Amino acid sequence: MGITDGDLSLRAKAELDVAQKILVSTNRCAGLGALNGLNFETLDCLYEKSRNFDTLNKKLAAAVIAAAKDSDVCYCVDGAVCENESCKLILAKHKNCKVFEGVSKAAHAYSVAKLLTPEYAAVSAYSVKNLKSCRAAVVYDIDGEYAASETKTKLSDIFGEESLCVFVCGDLGKIIKIYEIDRQKNYGLNCAVAVEEREFLKKERFDYADLEYMIKLLRAPGGCPWDRAQTSKSIKGNLIEEAYELADAIERDDGFDMEEETGDVLLQAAFHSVLSEERGEYTGADALTRVVKKLIFRHSHIFGADKAESESEALGVWENNKRKEKEQTTFSDSVSAVPKNFPACMRAQKVQKRAAKSGMDFLSSVSAGERLADELSELITALADGDKKKVFDEAGDVLFSAVNTCRLAGVDCEEALQASVKKFSERFCECERQITADGKNMTDLNELELNVYWEKAKNALKNN
Repeated sequence: MGITDGDLSLRAKAELDVAQKILVSTNRCAGLGALNGLNFETLDCLYEKSRNFDTLNKKLAAAVIAAAKDSDVCYCVDGAVCENESCKLILAKHKNCKVFEGVSKAAHAYSVAKLLTPEYAAVSAYSVKNLKSCRAAVVYDIDGEYAASETKTKLSDIFGEESLCVFVCGDLGKIIKIYEIDRQKNYGLNCAVAVEEREFLKKERFDYADLEYMIKLLRAPGGCPWDRAQTSKSIKGNLIEEAYELADAIERDDGFDMEEETGDVLLQAAFHSVLSEERGEYTGADALTRVVKKLIFRHSHIFGADKAESESEALGVWENNKRKEKEQTTFSDSVSAVPKNFPACMRAQKVQKRAAKSGMDFLSSVSAGERLADELSELITALADGDKKKVFDEAGDVLFSAVNTCRLAGVDCEEALQASVKKFSERFCECERQITADGKNMTDLNELELNVYWEKAKNALKNN
């Protein structure tokens, strides 16, 4: 029936004039005056019996379908049929229904707000959580504070809470800021919000597409000379550096720095996808599509027929699917696939873990520790002999055996070594502080004297 009494089309009016039965979703429809002189029945009683809008729409659809078993029914809703969830449920079951569209709530709000962006996303306030990034949006059905609050939250996320929007009520539009959407005095079925993004450099919120667009601007003729000169290989190290900085922020549990470093990691990923797109290889959308498909495939215990009741079972399903995906038919394939540029400690643990799946592993961490003792003895012998090549080989064996022992003991070797480095650094700094406080120079002390201060530093940090 559209937004107002004048929105009913002549075809719809002709159908209503000869209708056997007319049902109206609610007597709150703004265009209800168009039915003056006609016999109709409202379904307002179903609103009181419904716990939420999903239940309501199912009951409305069921009532209309039930009535249509006895006679032809004209079912009237406000706005457009394509915007009404109960109509969608009916049409899903009965494709032969006739549709007589009225002026849509979204189109009406778009016109009242005088938006300039030709393409826009339209969604009910009760489905606003599904709204994705867009150049412009119209959210209708803002009939109460809950709907207004949900709309404010989502639009703030996409456009920024300080951005201007138009709050539409009937034929009137009022310019407000997005954060004010849930602070209005009145709401109703004819209320909506229309908003469009600002110029690129004046936007308050940006998404991944904006990030790629920014990189393309910087690499365009007349852009930044440094950005234009880069290749995937030239910025390869930046990605590793940014990933470590994010890991450091996570370790420090610093949410502010984590936000910044996460953005820096995304920047590197976007930079590589833009460079690849320039080469005609893959785009950012290709990369995102691939990772989502990978998640679906590897989580077959969620999206497929596999079962997993525990964390370990879920990990087993993941690893099995990963081998299928990468067509790894042998244990050697899996071992060889461990990236060679991983930090050595991390790579060693990954290789050992994958090799262990073949059955080639120590019985326990104790037996691995015994091998470690043997390797350490061989290193000491090599040191005594002064054979540098032998020392190099045995040193590697000691480190590899140490990783094996820790792995079987359930220790993450990379984290354990990082923790030890951190502990040493703190003790060293405290040791030097105490030596300096005593008016001494660290380089003037002998090994015995240094050990005394080292023990003092350990005790001082332990007490703190």
